[in-house]
Amino acid sequence: MDDVDDRATTPLHFAMFVERFGQFTVDVAAAAHNTKCEKYYDRETDGLRQSWADELVWCNPPFSAIEPWVLKAWAEYERARGIVMLLPANRTEQKWWQKHVEPHRDRPGSGLRVEFLPGRMRFIRAGHLDVKPNERPPFGCCLLIWSPTP
Repeated sequence: MDDVDDRATTPLHFAMFVERFGQFTVDVAAAAHNTKCEKYYDRETDGLRQSWADELVWCNPPFSAIEPWVLKAWAEYERARGIVMLLPANRTEQKWWQKHVEPHRDRPGSGLRVEFLPGRMRFIRAGHLDVKPNERPPFGCCLLIWSPTP
């Protein structure tokens, strides 16, 4: 699934996210060649098995298996400084979205809000340093943003 899963957020987009949310302290679903933070978890260190406590978390998870990452964010968000997860916006009909996102998003006290991003983001494919022409995915993206509740 690396063709789908090993796609990096561009530096331009990531810089915009840092400007909005602050300097992320850990990239929990990364590889050495595409991490956005000095501290990161790759397949071997498995961000799903690590604590996200006291971290400002960046997560661009494998799009082939999103649900475990959403569940992990729910388990960690009250101990984390914040979690920002980049997801495809065309999955809202899927069970994991309907069960773990839709009933909670943008509700007072839930800790989760969702932002649908304009246009279609481009991603950097594995083995490349930049985005190549016509490499825009056929879907828009959204951010799931968990903030600790006071």
